[in-house]
Parts: sequence; C-alpha cells; structure tokens
Amino acid sequence: MVRFATAVDGTTLFTEVTGGPLQGSAAVLCDGIACEGFIWKYLKPALAAKMPVVHWHYRGHGRSGAPRDSSLVRVEDHARDLWRVLDTLGVTSAVLLGHSMGTQVCLEGYRQRPEGVCALVLLCGSYGRITRTFHDSDVLRQVLPGALALLEKHPRLARALWSRGPVNLSVTLARWLGEVDATRILPGDLRPYFEHVNHLDLEMFLRMLQAAGEHSAEDLLPHITAPTLVVAAERDQFTPARYAEQMARLIPGAELLPVPEGSHTAPIEQPEKVNARVLGFLEARCPPPR
Repeated sequence: MVRFATAVDGTTLFTEVTGGPLQGSAAVLCDGIACEGFIWKYLKPALAAKMPVVHWHYRGHGRSGAPRDSSLVRVEDHARDLWRVLDTLGVTSAVLLGHSMGTQVCLEGYRQRPEGVCALVLLCGSYGRITRTFHDSDVLRQVLPGALALLEKHPRLARALWSRGPVNLSVTLARWLGEVDATRILPGDLRPYFEHVNHLDLEMFLRMLQAAGEHSAEDLLPHITAPTLVVAAERDQFTPARYAEQMARLIPGAELLPVPEGSHTAPIEQPEKVNARVLGFLEARCPPPR
C-alpha cells in the first residue's frame, strides 16, 4: 500500500506499507542519507512476514517531494517528518529501525515521542557528528564548506558532474577500495544506491550531510528506556564499529550484534546473520500483537 503524508512545511512524504494491515503498530525503516531503501532488501521481507512494515523516503529522496523549506534538512526535521508519516498512518507504537544516518533519525524520533517507540534497532550508525568520524577522520567536515562554496560558484558544472557518475564504475570502485565486503555483496544489490545518488539534488545532499555532522544525540543515550539492539560491523569505514559499540554501552540494557568482516552495508552482505538476530530480538523484547 502506498500512501503520502504532508510535512509541516507542505513537503510530500512517500510511504509504503507491506506485511499486512496496520493496527496501530509497525516496524518503521529509516534510511541512511542519499538512500531510498536498498539496504532493506533482505530484512524488509523478513520483517513483513511477522508484522506490518512502514518504509518512507526522506524529503528530497526517492518518491518524496523536494523540501518546500530548504532549511528543514536537519536530523530533527527528519524525525518530525517521521512522526507526520506515522500519525497519517495511525501508528502509535513503532519499532524504529535505522541504518547509517537513519540511526540518528531514530534517536531523535525517540527524543520527540518516547512513548510511541516500542524498540530501537540501530544498524551501522552512530549517535552523531558523522562527518568527524567518517574513515576515522574529520576531513569530510573540513571539505564540506568548500564543496558548498564551489557549488554556489559553479552550480551547473557541479550538478552535471554529480549526476553523470557511471553506476557500474562506482560499484566496482566501492568493492575494490574495500568500502563494502566484495566477497559477499552482490553488485546488483549495490547498484540502486548509486542510481539514486545520481538523481539527488547536490546542494540539498551537502546541506543535509553537514547538518547530520553537526547533530549529536549523545546526551539522550543514558535516558533511553526502550529495548535497543545495536548492529556494529567490524570493517565499517563510514561509521567505525567502536562508535556503535560505545553507543550500545551508553544505552541502558542495549544489546550488541557484532558483524565480523562486515562493512557499512552489512545488512545486505550477511543477511542471514542480521535478520535472525533482529527478528529474535523483536520477538523477545517487543513482540507484535497477536
């Protein structure tokens, strides 16, 4: 079932519901930045066999509309969009699952409405300041202002270069450079990510990335009472595993799933391992209503 919600500024938000009729509770999938669902290829149907699943697109991503207010691209704004989506669908008890930046969105969603969250599943992400930890360096944070300035000075050239990246070459480079586990990931599972990136508005993406790099939910972690599962991939270069492990230590009672040899795309590299633990965790800590 496809539905659309309307954000506070009038932006249209795309939502897809699978796995049966909604009865007030659902698993809710929150993507990473520049993603529209490629990471959920194996986990989504596994969840849908147990409970309704809501997958939505951030503003400016996938089938959602471009932000009506271009300033509303912070993590907090995405969390507000999340609750607009769930209110539209009548979901009052949500299992929030977030990958990469989606982890930050889930945490801010919890901050805004903790009573509406049954459990948190945080995969290959951290609680914030992601541009300072990317590849264990703050280079990304340093180059972002220059990239935005270049875009402002040469907008047509920058957008042309951004949108013409050859998808097959990008997939090959990601595997060759070790950004993903080349021995396990299927090239066809990674292609949708690069295809979607080519269609994103570059300025919106850079400003969203900059905002995510300035955001932190570290202060919230010790106060989370919802059952939480943290997935940390051993070879994750986007979000090094130790930040996910630290997050698990700071959240009272949180469980940790280490994924040996896994990269940032561990959910589609080792789906059997990830799916089994996520489903087992939810069955034990937040079972769906019978």
